[in-house]
Amino acid sequence: MFDIKLIRENLEAVQNGLAAKNARADAPEIQRLDQKYRRLVASVEDLRGQKNTANDEISRLLKDKKDPKAKIGSMKAIAAKIDELEPQIKDLQAQVQNALLTIPNLPHASVPVGAPDKNKVVRQWGKQPKFDFTPRDHVELAEGLDIIDFKRAAKLSGSHFVLFKRAGALLERALINFMLDIHTREHGYTEVFPPVLVNRESMTGTGQLPKMEEDMYKLKDDDLFLVPTAEVPVTNIHRDEILNEEDLPVRYAAYTACFRREAGSYGKDTKGLVRVHQFDKVEMVKFVRPQDSYDELEKLVANAETIFQKLGLAHRVVLLASGDLSFAAAKCYDIEVYAAGLDKWLECSSCSNFEDFQARRANIRFKGKTTKTTFVHTLNGSGVALARTVVAILENYQTKEGEVIVPEALRPYMGGLEKIERKDYHG
Repeated sequence: MFDIKLIRENLEAVQNGLAAKNARADAPEIQRLDQKYRRLVASVEDLRGQKNTANDEISRLLKDKKDPKAKIGSMKAIAAKIDELEPQIKDLQAQVQNALLTIPNLPHASVPVGAPDKNKVVRQWGKQPKFDFTPRDHVELAEGLDIIDFKRAAKLSGSHFVLFKRAGALLERALINFMLDIHTREHGYTEVFPPVLVNRESMTGTGQLPKMEEDMYKLKDDDLFLVPTAEVPVTNIHRDEILNEEDLPVRYAAYTACFRREAGSYGKDTKGLVRVHQFDKVEMVKFVRPQDSYDELEKLVANAETIFQKLGLAHRVVLLASGDLSFAAAKCYDIEVYAAGLDKWLECSSCSNFEDFQARRANIRFKGKTTKTTFVHTLNGSGVALARTVVAILENYQTKEGEVIVPEALRPYMGGLEKIERKDYHG
């Protein structure tokens, strides 16, 4: 949640930050509501003081055997005024809190200001593959090898769903296990396997609600949502908790299927696996001390890059400009992997620092022996997302015959399979 103190103390900076994110949030109106709320709170506190004074005076009058009726009448009038103002205070408090839920996090000072065309490539790893033939895209490869069935997936669920088969299903499972092993054994993350249905409080805690409810899959008869990312349940593991400073950073890695309606995105990059409604992803989530969060962000990006490097996939790290940041992020790096058949760079990981934005919404704090209780900073990153990583593997490791070399790092997870061949999957 956005810190109301920023609006109270530096409205201009807030408005500049919102403008940088191209956000339509009425910070001055929130400031006005907050000022009215605080005035009423001050009035009620003053009235309570008057009521206590009147009560003391009534006690003295009774002790002195004097008539307290006038003072009792005065106290009743004060009490009536308090009763009148308290519902107004609650209503204003709710208005302020609800309005704050619609305000995005402000961009960090190191984020380029502007639209997505201001995104900055900060580094690149590996060389784009070169072929002595025209490379096929992943759809042609997958259908030719009979490892993905798009038509039957559409029959089962509709467009933009996927049915992996044979070596395709094995590749998907191998990638998930490979990534979890790297993050837990080499990077020090604790593996968790969370539910894929979460409640409204969890979705609100990480910032998906109320802003993006139309993009989410929601159950009709229960106030539950299919997770758009494992970030939601994993971050909310510690909702309404106080962590020990000595335990920070806390790192979790989790696999879940992810579900996104992505309203308004139709017609953009919709071919094959590039934009689907259900996809698999391994997520990394961190809870850290505020002073460590930007160092931890760089480590998070490096952890995600390790996956692509071990898979031998050329990739680049892109620092997002303010206008391309998500609702909750203060700073974000995307990792884009090159796909030879499409001749495109595909976003396969997004690593963000939310500072204390999510922690305020989810009430996640920490306390040390010599430090006061305060909000943690939360971070998360794709470590990494499928199915676009599958796109890159199929297209970059293809042969002239339309077969696919299995990356060496995945072979132990695929029973030693070195190549996905046509003869193995037909007839």
